[in-house]
Amino acid sequence: MRKVLVSFLLIFGLMSSVSADFKTGYDAYQQGDYKTAIKEFRPLAEQGDADAQYILGLKYGLGKGVAKDEVQEAAWYRKAAEQGDADAQYILGLKYGLGKGVAKDEVQEAAWYRKAAEQGDADAQYILGLKYGLGKGVAKDEVQEAAWYRKAAEQGQANAQYYLGLMYYLGKGVAKDEVQAVAWYQKAAEQDYASAQFNLGLIYNLGKGVAKDDQTAVKWYQKAAEQGIADAQYSLGLMYANGRGVAKDEVQAAVWYRKAAEQGQADAQNNLGVMYAKGEGVAKDEVLAYM
Repeated sequence: MRKVLVSFLLIFGLMSSVSADFKTGYDAYQQGDYKTAIKEFRPLAEQGDADAQYILGLKYGLGKGVAKDEVQEAAWYRKAAEQGDADAQYILGLKYGLGKGVAKDEVQEAAWYRKAAEQGDADAQYILGLKYGLGKGVAKDEVQEAAWYRKAAEQGQANAQYYLGLMYYLGKGVAKDEVQAVAWYQKAAEQDYASAQFNLGLIYNLGKGVAKDDQTAVKWYQKAAEQGIADAQYSLGLMYANGRGVAKDEVQAAVWYRKAAEQGQADAQNNLGVMYAKGEGVAKDEVLAYM
């Protein structure tokens, strides 16, 4: 959603007829009177006010006060984007990526993300990193990929923190550095990024870039498992089955194996089958073991 600029404009804006019209439109918008809001914003947008252009694009996208129209939506976002509005540039990138209101065009998509990214938009920086990683709209370039992830990650963007951690772990686009991988995974994991939590659990389990610590591994596996990551559920089951980092508990092992198995995790399915065959943690049942 729009950043807080609009609110600040209303509070601290210049005492001009344009500011007054903008305030009237914004007040109407706040009250749910979208037709009046459109009536006030449209002349401002046509006069080149980038904030009004952005809001008009938003209204066409939502169908608030006007008929929903993705072509008009993209057109107004473009006008704001061409004036350097980073939010509009980011959304225009999305539009080109999805082919909504404009013809799908990965080159244009990447170009608009770059404009927003160069203005410091963390989400645009992250997506631009993805584009370089995939070679979509730009030439594949792992160094650029890592560089854009870093910019976003340093602003707290959890997706970018996770992928930057992955690049350090694999040594792609940056020198391989397991300590740095752990540091970035940790930042993402603390924001409840499930894949980072699982990877962090795995790293502590293996002792890669950190001292081996089964209890910490269990902690992170648990967090990821509770978010539905099948490999984390399997790994947590394994820790319970072997009594590593937790007290040995075959019932809990079976519980977590089942969650992973029901998602198609083959190792968990195998281990759960063995538990049914032996009657460990579950009642012995050869039919279920076979299944």
